[in-house]
Amino acid sequence: MHLCLNISNRKFGMRYNNKLLICLCIFGVLAIAVPFWKCTNINKQDNNFFRKETAVNPFLDGDVISEKSKTQNVDESDKNDLEQDEEEDEDGADDNDYKVEKAKEDENGKNEALTYDKVDCHINNEYTIECRRDNEEVYIPFTFLRKYFEVYGSYSDEDDHFDWQHSYSKVYQPKEKYSPSGVFMFFEHYNVEVRERVKCISGLTGVPVSNQWSPKGYYYPIQIAQFGLSHYSKHLTEPKPKVQIYEDGSDYGNWKLPDKMSFIRSTFQNGEKVVEFKTSESFEEPGIVLNLGEEDNVILSFDIKFVKNGSVTLVLQTRNKNGPTLVTYICSNTMMMVSGKRIFYGIGAATSWRHLTRDIIVDFQKGASVKLARNKKRRKALLGKLVSLKLRGHGWIDNVTFSSSAHVAHFYDAADWLVSNQNQNGGWPIPVKRRLADGALELPPGWYSAMGQGQAMSLLVRAYLFSKDETYLKSALLATKLFEVKSSNNGVMTHFMDKHVWYEEYPTTPGLFVLNGFIYSLFGLYDLKMTAPKGSRYSSERLFNAGMESLKAMLLMFDTGSGSIYDLRHVTLGIAPNLARWDYHTTHINQLLTLASIDDSEIFPETAKRWTSYMKGKRADHN
Repeated sequence: MHLCLNISNRKFGMRYNNKLLICLCIFGVLAIAVPFWKCTNINKQDNNFFRKETAVNPFLDGDVISEKSKTQNVDESDKNDLEQDEEEDEDGADDNDYKVEKAKEDENGKNEALTYDKVDCHINNEYTIECRRDNEEVYIPFTFLRKYFEVYGSYSDEDDHFDWQHSYSKVYQPKEKYSPSGVFMFFEHYNVEVRERVKCISGLTGVPVSNQWSPKGYYYPIQIAQFGLSHYSKHLTEPKPKVQIYEDGSDYGNWKLPDKMSFIRSTFQNGEKVVEFKTSESFEEPGIVLNLGEEDNVILSFDIKFVKNGSVTLVLQTRNKNGPTLVTYICSNTMMMVSGKRIFYGIGAATSWRHLTRDIIVDFQKGASVKLARNKKRRKALLGKLVSLKLRGHGWIDNVTFSSSAHVAHFYDAADWLVSNQNQNGGWPIPVKRRLADGALELPPGWYSAMGQGQAMSLLVRAYLFSKDETYLKSALLATKLFEVKSSNNGVMTHFMDKHVWYEEYPTTPGLFVLNGFIYSLFGLYDLKMTAPKGSRYSSERLFNAGMESLKAMLLMFDTGSGSIYDLRHVTLGIAPNLARWDYHTTHINQLLTLASIDDSEIFPETAKRWTSYMKGKRADHN
């Protein structure tokens, strides 16, 4: 406007056209507005430092905001690494000083600009990062704070705020006094089978196969006990499952035969009505088909017996619509095999009756190498529907059901594995080598774990109380034998400073004194001493009391003033302390809160309260 007025008042000594004047005015305005708009746009881009969208910035090394799931709870030692990959500087912003403008409203509701100056921050005289200054206030990039202080954050688009958390894990307050027949601690929140360290759920035994320390896969007693304890706890806390029966031996009219040579009919086995079937064993043939269209219930259970060889195939339609995937259970000892869109699980010879319970989503995802969602609804969302069930070979089938859960069946699978695989020493040897403390210590294959023994006892006691089958109780009583054997003699018992007895999760020499594993072993001894008959409980009671005395004497050695310590390697090996990451820290707290429900000592609730405050950034007082 000012430019136009100046032009109109100039005397050129000639007449000029009004249209020309208007064009000159417009040109003048654009000459000023365009550079101003570009400058403002740069400032707006730079202002993104304070917003979620800032992914590429000269002073930020990756995503500013961690995913919301980073601040939500995860189970015990199942937490994924939270570190994010660093990214190169891609912004190309000029290194010269400039100001960042951010609009805000003044008291009268008018917009005014806040300005932020670029400023270098020297960190402990070691290196420099780029920050922002507003008068006396300095703003430091959260990506730096996250890594430097190991804190976590997430941005909420819904109500435009930022959540800051000092820890990523959660403490579970006990809902009732701990009981050998009740929920095992907080294990109703565990989903053992979806862990990445679980290779698959064995078709032979129905329990997890671990790949934590060997990619080939092996049975890990701790993992199996936790699998059983989690399903038992879910059984006590979740609603009754929905069950849909597809075949109970009385109605076989829904099965479709592939040819005239095949048959399916109702018959009797051991006085029970079952369905007999016969068709080709070949996978090139369609098999005898039962159409399902099942979308809600994804746990398959059935009883099966083959004359010689055969298979059961489930046809799945997944959400990706890339065609059906076939999950097949075969008469083989093969653990798991994948060929194209066919996933095979061996169930053994199956020439005698076998009861199988399979989580179809887990079987599909383990075979397809799909990352498993911990949330049950999210896992279910990956699956479109169960299309059909196919039988091949000659055999008998009964009780074909699909249900929303089958916690009791999984619980018994784990308990039965423990009974069947316990050796004469009362233990469950771990068949892989374990290196610890950066290779300073090593356990050869065949070692035992006090944590494994303890959690196995907790599971076996519950199986006994649930079924009244004394086989489980006898197995639990036998498991105490290794608590009397020194670690140096392939047992699990050691002493701290030749004084306090300790039951080792990793029985190395010298000992490591892992806290959470020791406490889990105490819960196993407690469950047994509270359940076994008077004449049989002496050993477990004595071992438990001695362990509790040691725990009370040594617990505060694991307190750092800002967190807790995983073990005492810094004392026994003379190396740096092994600080507990947050999920182990919360496991310690949960264990102490549970102990407080069965023991009157003030050390457990007081320590749990102080350790909980560390999760909010509190620290012990300075001198």
